[in-house]
Amino acid sequence: MTEVELVATAFATGAAAGLTGSARGTVHDLFAGLRESVRRRLAGAGGLGGGGYGVRVLDAYETDPDVWRTRLLQVLAGSGVETDEEVLAAARAVLRAERPTGHIPVPARPVGP
Repeated sequence: MTEVELVATAFATGAAAGLTGSARGTVHDLFAGLRESVRRRLAGAGGLGGGGYGVRVLDAYETDPDVWRTRLLQVLAGSGVETDEEVLAAARAVLRAERPTGHIPVPARPVGP
């Protein structure tokens, strides 16, 4: 997974948690921090991710991720997010916080033919 994919995955994870109402406490706070870090990066970026366009793509992604995922990846790549340690740290924190801990789910019956 590239750094751009890491940020996009963390953004999708945080946004999905917010849509389902499960983003409370730590995850919600971490996602809000990630969103603001990405927004600042996109607002200040030149090229494809630059200025208002990148922020509009980010906002559109939050309303319809299936339609805007490819464009978000392009905007993130064009913004230089892969070298922004603040954004990368925020993305890693969201993914760590959302990851379940303490148990491994086991199917009730064997899966297969």
